[in-house]
Amino acid sequence: MMDGVERRILYFADPMCSWCWGFAPVMEAIKAACAGVVPIRLCVGGLRPFTTEPMRERDRTVVRHHWEEVATQTGQPFDFAFFEREGFVYDTEPACRAAVAVRGLAPEATLSHFAALQHAFYAKNRDLTQTDVLADIASAFVARDDFAVVFAAEEVREATLADFQLAQRLGITGFPTVALVEDNRAAVFTSGWQPFANLEAPLHAWLKGEMVVGEHP
Repeated sequence: MMDGVERRILYFADPMCSWCWGFAPVMEAIKAACAGVVPIRLCVGGLRPFTTEPMRERDRTVVRHHWEEVATQTGQPFDFAFFEREGFVYDTEPACRAAVAVRGLAPEATLSHFAALQHAFYAKNRDLTQTDVLADIASAFVARDDFAVVFAAEEVREATLADFQLAQRLGITGFPTVALVEDNRAAVFTSGWQPFANLEAPLHAWLKGEMVVGEHP
């Protein structure tokens, strides 16, 4: 790495974004490549925050199509029993806030907890809009009582909104998105799903200081 250059990675994603779930193994590989070299900060994007209306039949059709496409392309598991739910409100804010809460309580567990949220929703059909479900998942990483307090705190609600606003300010229009940051400069490294094989060489070049932000095609 070049002396004096502060590098970090911003990962913009939502726990209830199907392509982010498809990208989860790729993110694990990025995490492994960056371990001990460059920190990764999760920024929750807010795919559908504060939704209040239940999913309609056409909504279920569209979402099912996305899930089928992600499953086919990435091999990630999905529990399609989700589509038998009646009256489900696809509000992603609580799950995003849970990720922010754990990020504050145990920064080192942030990405593992995020992956656990994804797995619970997509592979196990658990309802991430329910506080008790979010607490169950978080309890594998932090004390359940601590999570309950922090999850309900106004500061965490504000921090979650700040993540949403950061994504908007940086022009992030889709998830997942990985941005490379050098000092105060940021550039999108990858947006949407693609295999790690496509990212490995440029990522290692950047980590070694052989590529600067903005050079990756």
